[in-house]
Amino acid sequence: MAKKTSFRSAAKQAALASQSLKLSSVRTEKNYEQALTGLTQFIQEQKLGDLRSLTKEKAERYLAMRSQEVGQKTLDLDRQAIQAVLGQNLEVIKSEKEQVLKSRAYTHAQVTMVANAQSEKNALATHIAESAGLRAHELLTLRPVTERPADTHRPYRDDRFTGRQHVAVYTVEGKGGLCREVILDKALAAKLEERRLDTPRTVFDREVRYESHYDIGGGQKWSNSFSAASKRTLGWSTGAHGLRHQYAQSRMNELQGSGYEYRQALTIVSEEMGHFRPDITEVYLR
Repeated sequence: MAKKTSFRSAAKQAALASQSLKLSSVRTEKNYEQALTGLTQFIQEQKLGDLRSLTKEKAERYLAMRSQEVGQKTLDLDRQAIQAVLGQNLEVIKSEKEQVLKSRAYTHAQVTMVANAQSEKNALATHIAESAGLRAHELLTLRPVTERPADTHRPYRDDRFTGRQHVAVYTVEGKGGLCREVILDKALAAKLEERRLDTPRTVFDREVRYESHYDIGGGQKWSNSFSAASKRTLGWSTGAHGLRHQYAQSRMNELQGSGYEYRQALTIVSEEMGHFRPDITEVYLR
């Protein structure tokens, strides 16, 4: 009963916040109220305070979680509502749900064919994305774990990457700024290090600023390169996000083949891919 009362209070708080925005229509006000109610519930569940203590970091963490549950239109509306309350712009995050619905896994042989039709730096990015299950923008954020450790505010299983040998550990910044560990085959890591920049360069991708330490493809430019090369070599493309499908499916096969039960394997793969819940990863297995 206490939980219900708490949520009603949170919903009222969100409604009051939306009314203070002087919105142009009743429908927009209602949509904003719904967006802020969801945010408030997230803040409560994560024990992050309330709307009055909302920060840019907390807001983007929420949007990153939402990006795996809703389409782009709803996600953009949530972002606009939160920006109005927060009084500052937030990162434009792409809906992963839409990418999942539109994509499917490539085979390793198909990925090799696509990479062979790309420039050297885009081909290397393709092999890295396939090997580590990276999002397009995460390629721009690669750093050795010795230079930038992963975030520790989320608990991780100790048996992540089970079955992968002769690897080098890196970190990437995922959605909502979450910094997590990823691994690369040492031979692939050696090729990456050959393309290390003497001075990091600033890259803008989808209006977001990244500091890139390697001369490899990434972001929308790499994604477009992958799709174009796929169409040239295979006659079709399901987009670069299909590489994350492949990673999820291949890792599930590896882990279950090593004796893990389905739910255990799913949890491990979810953490490796930077998802917030295993059921999001499950969609990649279709």
